[in-house]
Amino acid sequence: MIAFLVRRTALAAVILLIVAILLFSMMHMIPGDPTVVALGPRSTPEMRDAFRQMMGLDKPILEQLAMFLTRLAHGDLGLDVWSRRPVFTMILEVLPYTVTLALASFIWAVALGILLGCVAVVHHGKWGDWLIGLISIAFVAVPSFVVALYSLLIFAVWLNWLPAIGAGEPGDFAAQFRSLILPSFAVGLGWVGYVSRLVRAAMIEAMGEDYIRTLRSYGVSESRIIYRYALKQALLAILAVIAIGFGGLLTGSVFAEIVFTRPGLGKMTYDAVMSRNYPLVMGTVLVTSGLYVTCMILADAITAWLDPRVRSTL
Repeated sequence: MIAFLVRRTALAAVILLIVAILLFSMMHMIPGDPTVVALGPRSTPEMRDAFRQMMGLDKPILEQLAMFLTRLAHGDLGLDVWSRRPVFTMILEVLPYTVTLALASFIWAVALGILLGCVAVVHHGKWGDWLIGLISIAFVAVPSFVVALYSLLIFAVWLNWLPAIGAGEPGDFAAQFRSLILPSFAVGLGWVGYVSRLVRAAMIEAMGEDYIRTLRSYGVSESRIIYRYALKQALLAILAVIAIGFGGLLTGSVFAEIVFTRPGLGKMTYDAVMSRNYPLVMGTVLVTSGLYVTCMILADAITAWLDPRVRSTL
């Protein structure tokens, strides 16, 4: 198991290295002079030269890349162009908001998705199965930003039930919870449909196993077979996909954070792109990539720990 985790961690490090190199290359291929963006069009050539020297932009591209990777290995993501604050510190300030939103979306979406998947299996081949399948497809098909806009319009503007923007005042749990409802709904709705279809397919496959037929021959009730045996096997089969999906929710909250003006990695990345704040763009993308890769490693580890068939192959 330890060797397995070491291999996965090494692979993750290689993936992040490739992401860092690609990101560095893309930032340097963007048209325009970053010194003009940072200092403004009225800056003098002397000011721009001094800025290039301070940021290391006057050095050859390969030397800049080596400096960037060296700083990255020490956890240094550089300084924000505008505030001159460490990028890593700025990311740590908004990261809890993104993790909270992703976790809230994940919990309710997976719970409801599993419930709908079980109900679909109970009514397999009947109108209930067809209806849940139609609803699941609709949930997956509707883009999250459309859900965010319409939920904002209906529940915040027309009905005035929930706050439209922000994340609530620090320390005010009730306000923070209310401000989390609409964004988590927008982020998690599509995941409900996806999980329900996964659970349905995995449970139908499990229902065809020999041991399920044996349980039926012993007179075990259908509901007990579905919820105790088939569901357990189905969850083991899709656990890795669900865990990786949490990483997808971490990276997919950008539209909700923008629409609801909610602090987080997504909104920070969007603001950094709009202001051409290259160090902040690179920092947020790298941290987001690292979170996603970490979720993949955890998904593999949990699956190997819970499933003896996978563990025996390690």
